[in-house]
Amino acid sequence: MPGRFERGFAVATVVLLVTSVGAAVAAPSAPVEETDRIAFDASVPAEYDFAAPPSDGYATVGGDRYDTLASALDAAAPGDTIRVVGEVSGPVTVETRGVSIVGASPSEAVVSGDGEGTVLTVNASDVTVRHVWVRNAGYSTADNDAAVWLNGANATVDGVRVTNTTFGVWVNGATSATIRDTTIVGRESISRLSNRGNGIQLWEAHDAVLENNSITDVRDGIYFSWSSDVVARNNTMWDLRYGVHYMYSDDCRLANNTAFDNDVGYALMLSDRLEVVNNTAVNNTGSSGHGILVKSVDHTRIAGNDLVGNENGLFVYNSLDNTIAHNLVLENDVGVHLTGGSVRERGYGNSFIRNDEAMKAVIGEQVAWNDSERGNYWSDANAVDVDHDGVSDVRFQADGALDRLTRQQPAASVFASSPAFDAVRLGIQSVPLIETPGVVDHHPLVSPPHENWRRYYE
Repeated sequence: MPGRFERGFAVATVVLLVTSVGAAVAAPSAPVEETDRIAFDASVPAEYDFAAPPSDGYATVGGDRYDTLASALDAAAPGDTIRVVGEVSGPVTVETRGVSIVGASPSEAVVSGDGEGTVLTVNASDVTVRHVWVRNAGYSTADNDAAVWLNGANATVDGVRVTNTTFGVWVNGATSATIRDTTIVGRESISRLSNRGNGIQLWEAHDAVLENNSITDVRDGIYFSWSSDVVARNNTMWDLRYGVHYMYSDDCRLANNTAFDNDVGYALMLSDRLEVVNNTAVNNTGSSGHGILVKSVDHTRIAGNDLVGNENGLFVYNSLDNTIAHNLVLENDVGVHLTGGSVRERGYGNSFIRNDEAMKAVIGEQVAWNDSERGNYWSDANAVDVDHDGVSDVRFQADGALDRLTRQQPAASVFASSPAFDAVRLGIQSVPLIETPGVVDHHPLVSPPHENWRRYYE
């Protein structure tokens, strides 16, 4: 009984304190005006409609012409270039080291499968496939039917178009693969995502580089499985389950990618020491609905990303010792959702703007989100900057007792917008008389570090 009395007295004290000093504490740090909805316009086509070249194609090696690509490959010596003109038939297999399969452009050089199995298999090392269109792979996810299958080391897939396929490019235990400037379009007609393959599949693929690729209408855009030291940068992925999906893959870098209109933008799972920087995740609102999903991931840096208009900007579960810094977290249903014991994250320099709920922390202890001198910007905080150093002199508890109460007792949410709740919430956020589990920023910023956040409304 004394404990209940003391807690009640403390709450009353907070309300009284807030009432008496409300003018000093309740001044908004930087008013954020109401604006229109997110106006994100990705530079990708609404749909792909490619016109095929004439079907009577051929291939050349040196000055010799061959009616089929297979016969040209049989005639090629190491280092030769096989040029494809028009449409030639697959499936074909490359067994000669160092050859290049090249077209003038994907619209002028097509390798077409017969709807069964894999179209182009590369078993040799140092092979390049450039400026061709590979299409019509098989439909089996169990057999891993793919447009391009890479078994050989140091393979390059450059400027290739892949369509009507289950898996796009499968890197099968091969080291140092490069896939760049490639467009991968799966099968939109297969509505069940589990019956689709992935755009780029990495299995035990180490030291790969994936850059400037566009991927849609598959299951996951880029799927990592037991792969390490892979750099994926400047790729664009949309209308998928997961834009990028890591499983058991360590020491990888994900930079400057864009994922939008997916269930999840970037799914990081069961991996360690990832670097996830300067990516964009917009309007990922499917059955999961995360901009970035972090599950059982440790020692990872998530920094400089734009998380805009998702259900959860960032969802962190059962993950520890990660740095979450300098991200723009804008107009999500929930900015950051911490759960599953994720209590050792370092969070600072982030801008939390216009989220329905900036922080949802389902954790059993109070944790700080700030570095030694500066924290984060919270658009619903009430900053007091007496010394004009850009850092509030009043702490901000982003998730606290009232949030916890309404989650545990949903009926109480009917009072969530009442003046009484507002008064208690303001006191708990700003005055540390009641310590409750949740996230506290001891050095909240007065203005957002991301000054150009309004570009998402223009």
